[in-house]
Amino acid sequence: MRLIFIILLALALATAVGLGSTYMTATRGTDLGTLTIGAWTARPKSGTAEVDPYSRASIARSGELPIGTGDGIAFSATSDDKNKPLDGRCDVVVSGVTPAARFWTLTLFDRKGHLVANSLQRYGFTSQEIVRGSDGAFEIRVAARSRAGNWLPTGGIERYALMLRLYDTPVGVATRTQRDAPMPSITTVGCP
Repeated sequence: MRLIFIILLALALATAVGLGSTYMTATRGTDLGTLTIGAWTARPKSGTAEVDPYSRASIARSGELPIGTGDGIAFSATSDDKNKPLDGRCDVVVSGVTPAARFWTLTLFDRKGHLVANSLQRYGFTSQEIVRGSDGAFEIRVAARSRAGNWLPTGGIERYALMLRLYDTPVGVATRTQRDAPMPSITTVGCP
């Protein structure tokens, strides 16, 4: 009788640990095959047949359509370069250059993956509409209140994520450093 109780307890514990870890990886993702450059993170294999099972489960749960490896790569950021979470009440500057790409987009999402509502109905910028300096660098102000130049409104939400999608780019699985792919910096410059 005691042996049966121990076996049932072990099975219940194993089931709880298995289901709990599956839920955590499906909702929060994993670091398997993750490419991190500064505050930006990408999963280059998520749009391929070689995607790991945890990323596959996360994609199925979110309904996201990942970019295929031949098409480009998507980087996301939920914190600035000093690892401070992106806060819609603060002024954040995204500046610098992007890796070589035929076309790119920078979009602002809430933490659930939805576009952030704002009165301008501006949800991001593209490489074709961004105002750049003479050296090719750009500066985007991400803030709740209107700013001069390239301004992306946050609507004052508490937490958000930035998504930088690079299309037709050599950046991918073999990329490892900032030198291989110069990513824009993300700096929090002021909070109320």
